[in-house]
Amino acid sequence: MITLTLPDKKELHFEKPVTSLEIAQSIGSGLAKASLAGMVNGQLMDLRAPIKTSGAFEIVTDKHPKAGEVIRHSAEHVLADAVKQIWPSAQVDVGRTDHSEKFQYDFKVEKPFTPDDLVKIEDKMNQIIKSGAVMERETMTRDEAKKLFKGMGEDLKVLRLNDIPESEEISVFRHGSFVDLCRGPHVQQLGQIGAIKLLETSASYFKGDENNQKLQRIYGVAFANAKELKAYETLQEEARKRDHRKLGTELDLFSVSDDVGPGLILWHPKGAMIRHLVETYWKEEHLKDHYNLVYTPHVARKRLWEISGHSNFYSENMYSPIEVDEQEFQLKPMNCPFHIQIYQSKLRSYKEFPLKYAELGTVYRYERSGVLHGLMRVRGFTQDDAHLFITQEQMFEEIQNVLAFIIRMFKKFGFHEYEIYLSTRPEQSVGSDENWETATEALRSALEHQKLKYHVDPGEGVFYGPKIDIKIKDSIGRMWQCSTIQADFSLPERFGLEYVASDGTRKTPIMLHRALLGSIERFFGILVEHYAGQFPFWLAPEQVRILNITDAHLDYARKVERELTAKGYRVHVDARNEKLGFKIRQAQVEKIPFTLIVGDHEVDTKTCSVRTKEQELKDQSIDQVIEMFNREES
Repeated sequence: MITLTLPDKKELHFEKPVTSLEIAQSIGSGLAKASLAGMVNGQLMDLRAPIKTSGAFEIVTDKHPKAGEVIRHSAEHVLADAVKQIWPSAQVDVGRTDHSEKFQYDFKVEKPFTPDDLVKIEDKMNQIIKSGAVMERETMTRDEAKKLFKGMGEDLKVLRLNDIPESEEISVFRHGSFVDLCRGPHVQQLGQIGAIKLLETSASYFKGDENNQKLQRIYGVAFANAKELKAYETLQEEARKRDHRKLGTELDLFSVSDDVGPGLILWHPKGAMIRHLVETYWKEEHLKDHYNLVYTPHVARKRLWEISGHSNFYSENMYSPIEVDEQEFQLKPMNCPFHIQIYQSKLRSYKEFPLKYAELGTVYRYERSGVLHGLMRVRGFTQDDAHLFITQEQMFEEIQNVLAFIIRMFKKFGFHEYEIYLSTRPEQSVGSDENWETATEALRSALEHQKLKYHVDPGEGVFYGPKIDIKIKDSIGRMWQCSTIQADFSLPERFGLEYVASDGTRKTPIMLHRALLGSIERFFGILVEHYAGQFPFWLAPEQVRILNITDAHLDYARKVERELTAKGYRVHVDARNEKLGFKIRQAQVEKIPFTLIVGDHEVDTKTCSVRTKEQELKDQSIDQVIEMFNREES
């Protein structure tokens, strides 16, 4: 018996597998016509795929938050169809696994696509969509699939078939004369793809390996209607203005050097000051919350990563070993094994729990050059990491404490809206079913006790435990992944961790992995784009700029500078022999929160003229200016 629970808590019972489309048809013809996909236990399913397990169920229409993912996935197939119609000899590789923002396909073609080619392809895609062709799902054996794609001359597809596990069902989707290997889900008919736009093309490699044959990739977006596409284009234009790479150069915050290497950041004085302010606040808050600050090395013997399991589960993101004194060392991709070593430096007692170690630890992860992106995707970054060693009885409370800490931290930086995901056990994992269930339930209970809405993300936990991920919404509505809380029974067992329990016996602690901001580099980039470079007063690297009209006013400008600096403000006098208007515009371009102008009148009256982004005020005493600063900081 299969039991499916609808959003209104009504239960549907079936004696055999049933499809989402059949359920929608049983509810009403209007719903069936509007359906794009089903969702079982938070996971999208194709309308035509049989549901074989019980759980929460809902129908996805174009009003559903996940509708765009189905539409973009379907537009992907239309893209491949269009390319094949224009260039019949092209071979189709694969599309994108994450359709939350874009779609893409890789192709083996004789020459790279040009901007004019994208126009042709987009026109052809619109013709295909207007046909309203039905998308059909079909399952077949591995041999049948090989015969199909070999007969089509799709050699890359034949190779891709080998990547599908023997236990997994093989499905293809057809529309018109086009067919492709795919799990879905897809729309019922192409007319449900309301609007598309191709964005760009780039080089790629088969299976992402530079040693394999070179392919060409096309990126695009798709929406339920033209209005949504227009909103996307407006958002992209605003995002371009806020691009942290552009602003990072204009505001002299950071740079990347070819001589140093891609994905490695050079922090300039102004960027370093903002980072210092972020990290200082971070440390102060952690000390208030009874964390112990620690520091650990950048490398460790290879055997440490073998014990932790990273060598088996994370090797593709780790750099090759370095031989030192005939022993192999590796750059650290994580901080957790080091914190475990600190824990193991002596026998621990339950009376020390919760034992909380926190570190701004720099880690190194191999990212392919094609995915590096400013501060958002780098090869060396500082993780605001912490690990809590606790008893099972403390897990619920400590997860709640971390959740409250995260929300408090983000409010300080101006983020007030979130999306929260509970990620469950992946296919490749370690640990007992019982431990996974206990950890997952503790995370779920903490979220529900805090009355925090969340989505279940099936199979997206880390190899050692389930996790909570928190995305923050920026000022133009984009979501950014930052915080994570991971419950881990496995690593303490792998390293043989113990503590003396209240009854005198030795027991194994539970470990919570936790990051609030995530990567400091990435969070810095998010801050730049969130504020469009106009940082709040407390974070501005230069809070005040003083402009003297002539050299005769320089002594008074320096006096004001000394008074404000003594109060702890970050102040600079622009004493250049330039016109006042030029210096004012320069301060505006550099997004200085307060500009103080001093001339004859200000020297005589011991005041300043104050300019901000919003207003101009004359005859302000130093005390009045400081009062304005205090209001900005409150």
